[in-house]
Amino acid sequence: MRLALSLGRRGHGNTWPNPAVGCVIVQSGRVVGRGWTQPGGRPHAEVVALAQAGAAAQGATAYVTLEPCAHHGRTPPCAEALVAA
Repeated sequence: MRLALSLGRRGHGNTWPNPAVGCVIVQSGRVVGRGWTQPGGRPHAEVVALAQAGAAAQGATAYVTLEPCAHHGRTPPCAEALVAA
């Protein structure tokens, strides 16, 4: 979670209108994906981390600094992306 918090700080001040969020994907004790909310709030941290993790995200654990969005808005729901991985 410390790494996720650190990653989230990278987006601080640049993600409006969304919050700065960090996400780390861990598979078998190894970090396989990391991400933070990109400028302008898109893509979200979870999407960036899942893309980096690729197939290694299956069955992995996600550490996210904010509850993943579950609604359809400017982006698809991150909660659904995490479940689908």
